[in-house]
Formats: sequence, structure tokens, C-alpha cells
Amino acid sequence: MSILKRAALAAAALAMTAGLAAAQTTVKWLHIEVNPNQVKIWEEVARDFEAKNPGVKVEMQFLENEAYKAKLPTILQSKDRPHIIYSWAGGVLKSQVEAGVLEDLTPAMQGYKDNLAPAAVAAFTVDGKIYGVPHAQSQVGFMVNKELMAKGGVDPASIKTWDDLLGAVKKLKAAGVTPIVAGGADKWPLHFYWTNLAVRLGGKPAFQAALKGENGGFAGPVFLKSGELFKQLVDLQPFQNGFLGFKNPQAVGAFGDGKAAMILAISSFYHTQKALAADKKGIADDNIGWFDFPTVPGGQGDPTDTLGGINGWLVTKGAPKEAAAFLKHFVSLDVQKRLAAGNFLIPTFKGAEEGLASPFMRQIAANLAKSKYHQNFYDQDLGPNVGRVVNDATTEMAGGSMDAKQVAQAIQDAVRQGN
Repeated sequence: MSILKRAALAAAALAMTAGLAAAQTTVKWLHIEVNPNQVKIWEEVARDFEAKNPGVKVEMQFLENEAYKAKLPTILQSKDRPHIIYSWAGGVLKSQVEAGVLEDLTPAMQGYKDNLAPAAVAAFTVDGKIYGVPHAQSQVGFMVNKELMAKGGVDPASIKTWDDLLGAVKKLKAAGVTPIVAGGADKWPLHFYWTNLAVRLGGKPAFQAALKGENGGFAGPVFLKSGELFKQLVDLQPFQNGFLGFKNPQAVGAFGDGKAAMILAISSFYHTQKALAADKKGIADDNIGWFDFPTVPGGQGDPTDTLGGINGWLVTKGAPKEAAAFLKHFVSLDVQKRLAAGNFLIPTFKGAEEGLASPFMRQIAANLAKSKYHQNFYDQDLGPNVGRVVNDATTEMAGGSMDAKQVAQAIQDAVRQGN
């Protein structure tokens, strides 16, 4: 073969390779997951999808939780925005839909959505259209270190009421045990107290009435009482020294290191406390416990009502169709069973909860199954601007610089101004 012919063939092969490279579709996936064991599975799932879909590449990008919340509005306006983003649903999702930065996934979800928990799909539905693929459910409650509780002479199973919790804090302090660890620098972990109290005091009707501005809105009696009860806890100084300077991962790691008896936790902290503990093992299964947020005197909420998240994934405007296809692969029975078997999540795919290996996570799944009212985190549900005020005000209260009335009024003023 002549040198010229060989050169021509080589050039043709190069052009063909370049053409193939150009034809490759890259799906950019932005996540906030800090647990390396979970991310490893996610990466394997992405590689599996690539193998089944030649010409598609899934590129994972990570951003820390607080940085993600702060930068997301700017990221979504960028031409180079990721195709898949993390979401807590609620008012933040609604504002993104209104801004026109998300793809309507209703057509892609036809048929497939029937495999998912209806409440989870509903959380990602705005004005009858589905904008996200729900991936995990969670509950907020008290995660406990049984050994440290015993050291303070407290049986976690005996904490049923708010007064029981206050009594436990006093006993633990008297025994020289830090009762509760909290990530006050991130603020949202502290809003869980005020919100949970509102759920216990007023249930779903109180929240819905407040949204409509009825009964004084968020400055009304239920929310004022939430602050007054939270203040009872704050006055006991239950948190670790310098709690307002701790970011949430630090606080969860400290709990995993056995530095406090309790943490008001998202159920997924079960795994995170292991990953963030100094020894990467954290608190062993036989030493970790859980109790639901206590009931309150005269509370109208059902004791089975839960506060927590329904987390999922959104597809940004103009993303390749492969982004939605990948999410359906990612939230499939096999993958959800695998993540459930590692106790990483309470799955949204029907039947995948059978894979849950730990009694701890099975208990959370049972709680969520019997809950008739699952309240999404207020800081997400009320939208970005109001959510920020909820977090700021409840943290100010935990730090002693705002009282119950000021907190409730600040939140109501923010609701009035809107998002």
C-alpha cells in the first residue's frame, strides 16, 4: 500500500474517531453526597449505565451542601449548568419551576412513576406536572448513643413527652455527659426543633392555615408556643460548647466519636456518623438507638406525624434526553435495593425497602409507612427566602438573642413578603 494511501486511510480513521467523540453525549450530574461508600456505588451505577448506552458519559460533580444551596441560583443561570441537580422538593423546587430552569419530566415518567411511592412523586409534582425523580425518604428524630444515655441513667425508650426530654437533658448534664450535639453554624439543624414542635402542636391543619394567613399565620398561637417550648430546652444549655461554630458534618462526626448522648438527626445520619467519625466506624449498631420527636402537652398533631425529607433529582432546561433516562436507571428496583441493603436510604421504589438490612433503618421505614402527614423541612417547603429566615431566627433563638415572639413574627413577616 502506498504511503499516500496509508496516510489517507489514517486521516479517515482519525476523522471517524473525532466524529464519534463529537457524537458522545455527556450527562453532568451535580450531587452533595459526602459518604464515600455511597458515592462508590453511585459511580458503579453510572458506569453500568454508560456500558448499556454506548456514546453516553455520566460525569459526577460534587459540591458541599451549604455551598450548593448558596451557589445553585447562579449555577442554574449558567450556560454550562449541570444536567441533573439534587433537590429537597418543596418551595425551592416551586421557585425553580417558576424561573423556567427545569425540564418537565411528566412524559418521561409515564408508566415508570407507578413504581414509586405516591407521596414521593407528589412531592416533586408542581401544578400537575412532574419535575423530579424522588430517590430517598427520611425522618427527623433523636439518634442516641445508648452507652452515654445509660451513663446518665436515662432509658431512651422512656422519652415520650417534651418534659421527658427536658428531664433527660438535666440527668445527662448532672452525670457530666453532653446531652445533645448540634451543627449550629449551618443553622438548618436547629430549625428542626421549632418545626417538629409545630408539627406536634398543630399537625397539618396548623401549617396549612398559617400558609393561608389564618389564625395569625406563623405568628399565631401554635408557632408562638413552638418557640416557647424550644426556649425551655435552650435555657438548659443542652448543646456542646461552641455549638454555633460547628458545621453539621462536624457535629455528626462528633456524635459518631461518642462526644454526646443525642443528636436531633435526619435518619440518613445513621450512615453519615460512621463516615464522619474519626475512626470511620462511628457508633456500632448495638449502641445506636432512636426515638421519635416527643409529644407535647395539648398537642393536636398525631404522634405518628413525621418531619423529614423526600429527596430526589431534577433535570435542568435543555439537558439531553439521556439525563432523564439515567435517573430512571439510577432510581430502579435493583439500584434502590442495593442502596437499601447498605442502609444508605429509605427507598422510594416500591418493594426496594425489603433490601434494608439494619433494624434501625427498618424502624424508620415502618414509621414513614404509618405516617399520614409527612411534613417536608420548613426551610425547603417555604421557599428560599422564607426558609432562610426560619433557619436564621431559630438559630438566633438557640443562641439566646431572639425570643419566641420575635422568631414567630420574623417568619410571618418573611411569609408576607414572599419569595
